[in-house]
Amino acid sequence: MDILTSEREITEPVDLCLPDGRLNPEAVGWTRRPLHRGNLRGWGRGKRWEYWGIVTPSHVIGLVASSLDYAGVHGLYVLDRATGEETAKDVVVPLARGARFPDRSGSGTVSAAGAGLRIEIDQRPEGTWLRAQAPGVLVDLEVPMPEGHESLGVVVPWGPRRFQYTVKDLARPVRGRLRLGTAEHEVSEADSFAVLDHGRGRWPYSITWNWAAGSGRGLAVQLGGRWTDGTGMTENALFVEGRLHKIGEELAWEYDRSDWLRPWRISGARVEARFHPFHEKVARTELGVVGSETHQCFGHFSGRARADDGAWIDLDGLVGWAEEARQRW
Repeated sequence: MDILTSEREITEPVDLCLPDGRLNPEAVGWTRRPLHRGNLRGWGRGKRWEYWGIVTPSHVIGLVASSLDYAGVHGLYVLDRATGEETAKDVVVPLARGARFPDRSGSGTVSAAGAGLRIEIDQRPEGTWLRAQAPGVLVDLEVPMPEGHESLGVVVPWGPRRFQYTVKDLARPVRGRLRLGTAEHEVSEADSFAVLDHGRGRWPYSITWNWAAGSGRGLAVQLGGRWTDGTGMTENALFVEGRLHKIGEELAWEYDRSDWLRPWRISGARVEARFHPFHEKVARTELGVVGSETHQCFGHFSGRARADDGAWIDLDGLVGWAEEARQRW
């Protein structure tokens, strides 16, 4: 059964939190551009992260800078699409020492470093610059901000002291270079794109989420599940030529946890999507009582999604990922 939600669009700047650190009720809703100030207070359950995923014809690049308060978990990942070879550098920094996270998406500098990995994300109104370096890997990319481009911002409320603000920004043009060993690869905005997942919030100890993102040829689809169920908010949207079409319903996700490379099905009243993986990335972190396990599959989309005017939009050929993440944190 499709579960529809009644979601409020926010059009003016707003603080995520009240002065005492609880969720600001006026912050609950969704936006077409980042309007929330992530003014988290206190320590212990706060989560801050910036994840950028870049897809080129030859490679998939992922970089993440994150603070879980008690630890910084940062990473750089590169997949060679032709050979399936993975290059990864992951570090854990106690107490997230040295990591910097501005309280607004798209503004200020994010930086993180540890054990040979350095990440810097410079955010300006005209675009974002991504620089990451690890042994044998250098990423130097520019992600321009197209005029009129819209993103999906959502505040998900589990309660006054547990909540998450996310910005999902898809189909951004990207250009620059990737160096692997002695080989340098050009990243061209003619056939490459970047996707942002910006997060600020206070999470329950244990939770599972699904996330799918596909981009290409002036279209993008953003789909989420499980972690938003029952909150009255969703993170589902279709983007057509940079314009957001909000999909306010909880979707059904079907996939095989014993064979992650089998096709996935994501469906609802406005979404009839299939996802066809070509590679599975597995990431596990165990830090005693906390840990995570993520199965992120890269692949192609097919199917369709319905725009605000009722027209069905063909998703065939969009490229991106679908994932399941299980967190104890």
